[in-house]
Amino acid sequence: MPDTARTRRTSPSVRERFDALRNLPPFLRQIWQTSRGLTLATAGLRLLRAVLPVAMLYVGKLIIDEVVRLVGLETGQTSLTAWWESGLLSPLLGLLALEFGLAVLSDVLGRIVSLVDQLLSELFTNATSVRLMEHAATLDLEDFEDSELQDRLDRARRQTMGRMTLMGQLFGQAQDAVTIVAFAAGLVVYAPWLMALLAIALIPAFLGEAHFNALNYSLNFSWTPERRELEYFKQTGASVETAKEVKIFGLHPFLIARFRDLSAKFYAANRALALRRAGWGSLLTMLGTLGYYVAYGYIAWRTVRGDFSIGDLTFLAGSFLRLRQLLEGLLVGFSQVAGQALYLDDLFSFFEIQPEIVSPANPRPVPVPMREGFVFEDVGFRYPGAERWAVRHLSFELRAGEVLALVGENGAGKTTLVKLLARLYDPDEGRILLDGHDLRDYDLDELRAQIGVIFQDFVRYHLTAAENIAVGRIEARDDRDRIVAAAQRALADEVIAKLPNGYDQVIGKRFRNGVDLSGGEWQKVAIARAYMRDAQLLILDEPTAALDARSEFEVFQRFKELSAGRTAVLISHRFSSVRMADRILVLANGSVEAAGTHEELLAAGGRYAELFELQAAGYR
Repeated sequence: MPDTARTRRTSPSVRERFDALRNLPPFLRQIWQTSRGLTLATAGLRLLRAVLPVAMLYVGKLIIDEVVRLVGLETGQTSLTAWWESGLLSPLLGLLALEFGLAVLSDVLGRIVSLVDQLLSELFTNATSVRLMEHAATLDLEDFEDSELQDRLDRARRQTMGRMTLMGQLFGQAQDAVTIVAFAAGLVVYAPWLMALLAIALIPAFLGEAHFNALNYSLNFSWTPERRELEYFKQTGASVETAKEVKIFGLHPFLIARFRDLSAKFYAANRALALRRAGWGSLLTMLGTLGYYVAYGYIAWRTVRGDFSIGDLTFLAGSFLRLRQLLEGLLVGFSQVAGQALYLDDLFSFFEIQPEIVSPANPRPVPVPMREGFVFEDVGFRYPGAERWAVRHLSFELRAGEVLALVGENGAGKTTLVKLLARLYDPDEGRILLDGHDLRDYDLDELRAQIGVIFQDFVRYHLTAAENIAVGRIEARDDRDRIVAAAQRALADEVIAKLPNGYDQVIGKRFRNGVDLSGGEWQKVAIARAYMRDAQLLILDEPTAALDARSEFEVFQRFKELSAGRTAVLISHRFSSVRMADRILVLANGSVEAAGTHEELLAAGGRYAELFELQAAGYR
């Protein structure tokens, strides 16, 4: 579990915060690429809306001046009818109508802008999520087994949603900037030094906000592992996949206690930062308020002296107040954007991760059919960060058209060998040949298209039965005849026939109307994926662990028949199954200890004979 006393990420420096702004141009490019029409619409509407506050305030000044002028007239008229008939109210009524029209226009534009932003945000989130999934698909298996990259992926995944506010914030700041220029122009004409006073009063609040935004990012960054643990405890404590074992073992109190403990520590860290931010923010905001009232007093004095009219007073005081609010919002918003740009680092840095296992520049075509098969030449591999070799000095042949079984105790290297064969990893030593050429010489996608693998920990997709099989060759998902044939080969057709909606039935309990399967039934569906792939090399890694003895025998008998002429690798702990293979490799400590048929290995004694006798004794 995490040690809360460990060193956390320190607050980013000022230079790091400004460097993070480099993420804004690619961010804006992504928004533009998401929808050019909506981007232009929100920009144009915001530009129009930006000048409305100034126009409304100026019209308000004209209204007040007109009212003052009318009050000063000695017409002797007291009734509204008399004023109306005199025509003196016409300019005032015109100004009121104009201000009303501007107010309605501002409200309508505000709603349209909100609608456009919402649509654009949805599209952007979807597009970024797709890009995230597409990039994740290119990464190596090694990347997904690295806890640090899991943290980066978790942060990147959160940014696909969390950056929706940044988009609105950027567009909003651009709109406010136009409004500020318009207000500032009016103030400069009357009293230029008020702008300097305003800037001086707001800078401390801006610096404070920037500082605390950086601290907030630092806190969220350094607590990424704990946030993943919180999600894990929450998922484990309330998940259909874990419900049976959690209930049987009474794990709910334990899981809840761990969640409470970790969430309380995270809350305490957030609370401490929030209290500091609120205290300093209140103090620094007072400076901006003080600056406003100094300017307000100055404008009032100039009005009393006769330099400004009452309308001017209203316009200048309102302009200065709005300008102060806008500038404060712009400066604080800029610091927030700088902080948000730090979060964009999490997203864009994930996109910068490049896979190591890739196709060569000029790949060889994968041989169809394979003529010679695979050869392991003194292959060695160890997992990243591990000191122990998973396999080493591994040398053997997998001949074309041969069914090869791999046996050995846990940790002997069987599954690692399969991962190397499917080029999920590349050897650290030696090489693997296919028809005399290194696997790394072939196009990666073409190579994997010729390999069908079903691992023991296969994925249970909460999709229809047909789709669960079709994932073996997803581009053929509409070929129902092929799906049915694959199911028949794997004996999964009997399972699917019992489902209420047959091949169109959603299996798994995650979604409404889903029907769950037993472990053995799930395995038959998973095995059908290998047949669906129609690959030259079939690999079954402990595919029948959940099947009873009769079902296992039927599956392997069918596998033996259907793999005739194909190359196949079978991993199983049950010797009754592996004995039907053409040849058996006995792995120990990551290397081949013995090889031969079932009868040859029994006659030779050694580990295979010992393990066979131990298993056979259990049936006597």
